[in-house]
Amino acid sequence: MQTSLSSEFVIQFWGVRGSIPAPGSETVRYGGNTSCVELRVGGKRLVFDGGTGLRMLANHLASQMPVELYMFFTHYHWDHIQGIPFFLPIFTPGNCCHIYGTTPPDAESLKKHFLDRVLHANSPVPTPQIQADLKFYDLEPGNVMQLDDITIETGHLNHPNGAMGYRITWQDQTVVYCTDTEHYPDRLDEDVLHLCRDADVLIYDAMYTDEEYHNPKSPKVGWGHSTWQEGVKLAKAAGVKRLVIFHHEPNHDDDSLDRIAEEVKAAFPAGVLAREGMILPAIEQEVAIQC
Repeated sequence: MQTSLSSEFVIQFWGVRGSIPAPGSETVRYGGNTSCVELRVGGKRLVFDGGTGLRMLANHLASQMPVELYMFFTHYHWDHIQGIPFFLPIFTPGNCCHIYGTTPPDAESLKKHFLDRVLHANSPVPTPQIQADLKFYDLEPGNVMQLDDITIETGHLNHPNGAMGYRITWQDQTVVYCTDTEHYPDRLDEDVLHLCRDADVLIYDAMYTDEEYHNPKSPKVGWGHSTWQEGVKLAKAAGVKRLVIFHHEPNHDDDSLDRIAEEVKAAFPAGVLAREGMILPAIEQEVAIQC
């Protein structure tokens, strides 16, 4: 049974795949939906990115409406916004969605970008059908904001066209959402290292293995993503307590992810691979809450 929102800080993964959905019999255990992570913290629901996993969250919320949601976007590549046109709460009266992200350089405002590009151009549902109260807030890397007693810090990520990571702290518990970032070849990324400092949980973009990243026949250098080996280095250097490998490569089936999970565990005993539907408490010794 789920506890009340006011007394918990838990993470639930609704989409853990990167770049493109990967449905099928070979991805059942880890899931094929793209990026969407929910934090239930301090009496609020915080949602990070709106990939196809967002539809699964909508199904979960259907019996709980009206709801108030705080939605945070790292960037606007397809795999992080694909679920928005199919997110039932924004088409349902009585709901309130607070939407945070950067305004693209060529956009007039975050609101106009969201309505004209994220929704209108890609949605089968006409924009006038939006019934929820949508509120928009522009953020930039390096900002620090408060949601009552929740502190949210943002940081720059190394990704084509730019991306932004988030550090969420409540009652001395910290979760970092750091996806779509590429490590540097000769040093740890100081922006990411600062964002992750002493975090209880780090959710990290480890799309590739080192072997795939440096494969001489098809290298992934410059593609905007990192490896689980670099995630381990970062977690150790930043004093992270738990590392969650995230944004799985769409061609990694369940068996290959099982092998990666064993390697991650050997290198960082408090490391796990994100699975669709998985629930983690912010503090490791607490018992995970089940749906």
